[in-house]
Amino acid sequence: MLEFRDHWLDRIQAGEVAPGTANKDFIHLENILKTVNNMKRLNLTLPLGDLAFAQGEQRTRPPFSDGWIRTRLLAPGALDGLNSEARAIVLGMVNTGYRPSEATALKASTIRLDHAVPHLSIEPDGRQLKTAYSRRLIPLCGVSLEAFKAFPEGFSRYEDSATLSGTVNGFLRENGLLETPQHSFYSLRHSFEDRMLAAGIDDRIRRDVFGHKLDRERYGKGASLEHVQTLIQKISF
Repeated sequence: MLEFRDHWLDRIQAGEVAPGTANKDFIHLENILKTVNNMKRLNLTLPLGDLAFAQGEQRTRPPFSDGWIRTRLLAPGALDGLNSEARAIVLGMVNTGYRPSEATALKASTIRLDHAVPHLSIEPDGRQLKTAYSRRLIPLCGVSLEAFKAFPEGFSRYEDSATLSGTVNGFLRENGLLETPQHSFYSLRHSFEDRMLAAGIDDRIRRDVFGHKLDRERYGKGASLEHVQTLIQKISF
């Protein structure tokens, strides 16, 4: 049951759903289990109320440490049991920090490998972005670039991104690839942000790469894609 809650937590953190949407699912599940419990006279205690999210709750996932990413997640063969599209999305997140829903929405037109700076363009393109600041360009470097070379047209298997987190987190959990029980697939986004911070990358650039609001007026066009690529290459796996 906690794995089911974690699935919804990851979707909340990714901006795919609101806490209230997840809670509705818990209510439906509780009603089903109560009905079975009563009809079968099982006399089970069902403390499902503890699973609900408080409005606005978004418990932060801890980041994977650099050592864990390098020696466990990127170890030869570590992700081989994961289907090829999900594996590429995971590797793509390592050096981009994109949201899972942003990865699954990518298409051939927004995966730009033939550009002087290979990059992803996060844009509406038939869908609604989480915020106006989510529209951005992210350079592709290291293992993330290699992953997208295998899927230059996107990930048709995950056009409905709802199943992605469950698939990836289930695989990581079953194969001992979560650094702690509190870690998840989404922790890679936090890890990338921590690496940018540790490298002293400017706050405006970090926010632009992550699609976050800048806590001041925006002036100018921001750093060039070439400059951001140079910075990210230094911290990429």
